[in-house]
Amino acid sequence: MKRKREGREAETAAPASSSHDDGLGRGYEVFLSFRGPDTRLTIADCLYNDMIRVGIRAFKDNEELRFGKEIRGGLLQAINESRIYIPIFSKDYASSKWCLRELAHIVELSRGNDQKVILPIFYDVDVDDVKLKTNLYREALRKHKSESGKGLAKKWKKALREVARIRGRNLKDHGLHKLTKLMVEEVFSLLRTRPPDVPNHLVGIKDRMDEIMKRLDLGAVDVRYIVIHGMGGIGKTTLAEAIFRKISPEFQDGCCFLKDVRTQNIIDLQMKLLSDVLNHSCPNISFVDDGANMIKMKLHRGKVLIVLDDVDNRYQIMRLAGEPDWFGGGSRIIVTTRNVESLVKKGEDDNDPASDDGHFSFYPMPEMNRVDALQLFCERALGRAKPPPDYLDITDKLIDALGGLPLALDVVGSGLRGDNPSTWEKVLHKLKKVMNLEVKNKLMISYEALEPNQQQIYLDIACLFINQEKTTAIKYWDAVYEYASEIDVKMLTYKSLIKIDHNKLCMHDQLRDLGRDIVQLESRKTHLMDSRLWRPRDAFRAVRRKRVIFFSFNFFQSIH
Repeated sequence: MKRKREGREAETAAPASSSHDDGLGRGYEVFLSFRGPDTRLTIADCLYNDMIRVGIRAFKDNEELRFGKEIRGGLLQAINESRIYIPIFSKDYASSKWCLRELAHIVELSRGNDQKVILPIFYDVDVDDVKLKTNLYREALRKHKSESGKGLAKKWKKALREVARIRGRNLKDHGLHKLTKLMVEEVFSLLRTRPPDVPNHLVGIKDRMDEIMKRLDLGAVDVRYIVIHGMGGIGKTTLAEAIFRKISPEFQDGCCFLKDVRTQNIIDLQMKLLSDVLNHSCPNISFVDDGANMIKMKLHRGKVLIVLDDVDNRYQIMRLAGEPDWFGGGSRIIVTTRNVESLVKKGEDDNDPASDDGHFSFYPMPEMNRVDALQLFCERALGRAKPPPDYLDITDKLIDALGGLPLALDVVGSGLRGDNPSTWEKVLHKLKKVMNLEVKNKLMISYEALEPNQQQIYLDIACLFINQEKTTAIKYWDAVYEYASEIDVKMLTYKSLIKIDHNKLCMHDQLRDLGRDIVQLESRKTHLMDSRLWRPRDAFRAVRRKRVIFFSFNFFQSIH
């Protein structure tokens, strides 16, 4: 039996999709707040469709997401992450408690935050109606006061008056088509001049920024491509965002930061790229090749800055920023990727594809050092750069457990904010058994992109071959798997999953733990013993039971 949704308002409009192709609430830039029956089939749909058409990630509220008495789930996430809010005031807007809840939350988010902007539209009402100088909205609020209480009604009144003081646009002054066009252009302009949000205080990033700035050499007139590569969660996007914020004012012909390229539709990305750089809407693109040609034709004279974040194959780059002659002199293209396999020239060093491949210059993202890892974790968990004496020991242990991975330090540290050392001990104990889920999901992206044989070699290294000679391991794989494993080992280095140091196989602790988690999960699913044994006690037990196929004495040297 289905549970009845309590408190849901009776709205007659049919539900509409919240997004054209994104998951619910992910990566939205603009949030539309409107009363469905009044405006859904007119300005709300027109404005939403025009923004989507030019690559703006807009969220159009869906009544199916509204239930209960609080904003939560995907709706809350969409409001929180959006940077521009467009409330469309219509005659029945104030009669909807949900519209007023949204508006009040938007106002709270925007106060004192210049990264959040409200652009009101007065559809079939006047500013005085929203300022509560007429009976139109006052009557609705009187009803809400009797049903929801004086406190909420007061909060909603304050939000309405506050937004009404913001200069907005009135339908009767422009007409539907012109108003929609003006709104889309204004949103473009705001998004273009507001680079992606990054933390106010970035730990351990200055030296890396300096290195990237040297490679960019903004005074040079050639077109340059910089590829920042490394494992997931190591800070590539954060570095690219910081660079973008720093240098974007130098590129007067246009800038664009395309996030999550790996998961996005290429045509949508092409349209957003053109829209952001040109600062106006572009025609519909039907085919990827048409979009590539349009980018080349429109931008070949401009000095532009483009960031392609989280790229996973060369095709994406070639269709978004293909060749230097697509852009004017002095343009800079920054790419972040965890997979340089498709970008490097054949025969390059396992770990360092740093020699230019045509116009690519490669920057391997270094791991965070111990001092910076301590500072990052403490700032997230304690709000200070160093731990107090009673936290010192447990902090060191947690940093060791997290392997100095910025993503893990940030996620786990933030989760421990305000907790006492005994709670930290419990978290440490749990981390020794199970990876943090958010960190695991981030790293699993790279694992799931591997070919089956590459997955097996990755698991072998994580469980058995860390710090072992590469040549010895390759002989084993060639014998057991019967294929040219050296190529797969090279692919793992290109995908930032392993490193080769003096012919020895090396792997980040978090990637090691991920591999071992995968092996243990597989054994639980099949109700069999782990396929790979790395603990001496487990190996001895298996030997006694005569259940061993491959045996390495390296693992028992430490117990003799």
